Amino acid sequence: MVKIALLASGRGSNAEAIIKHFENHTNVEIQVFSDIADAPVLALAGGLSIKAEYLPFDETYSYFSQNRFDLYVLAGYMRILPDEVLDLGTFVNIHPSLLPAFKGKDAIKQAYDYGVKVTGVSVHYVTKDLDGGPIIAQVPVNIQQWMNFAELEEEIHNTEHTLYPMVIESLLYDKIVDFAPGKPKCSTDGCGGCGGSCAH
Repeated sequence: MVKIALLASGRGSNAEAIIKHFENHTNVEIQVFSDIADAPVLALAGGLSIKAEYLPFDETYSYFSQNRFDLYVLAGYMRILPDEVLDLGTFVNIHPSLLPAFKGKDAIKQAYDYGVKVTGVSVHYVTKDLDGGPIIAQVPVNIQQWMNFAELEEEIHNTEHTLYPMVIESLLYDKIVDFAPGKPKCSTDGCGGCGGSCAH
């Protein structure tokens, strides 16, 4: 059994996408944790029959040092984890920009206000450097002239919900997949000419 710890602080839209992606994977067990006692993600997970619990931030190390997981997935987790926690395993995060551009909070608005023509979504390993860990996968999102901020935000979130579960699957099963939204997965032995952003 592969165990995933899903850490979230808010509504949990990425968490929901991940849970639903793996709902038919009988060898994957997901458990949700939030540093906010009344975070909507806890109720959401419970409604999807996923074990969910409040985990105070100052108890994160003590809990995970005694309860190990194969992968730690940050999905809207609004805390910076200390090195002692990161040393316990593999932590990944998703960020709504093409890193290293527009790190930190409000990345979508930063890109929109700056006037760039292309932004996107990045999945990266978590290190002590804020949004600075090695990048696993990225997908660009074009900012069309007709787009207002709300439309760009929706496009970014839709891309996140497609990309993140596929990256997690690729990490768990050591598969090569096509992370471009709307495109088929690549084969497990190579990209097979399907195009898009492929990675192990």
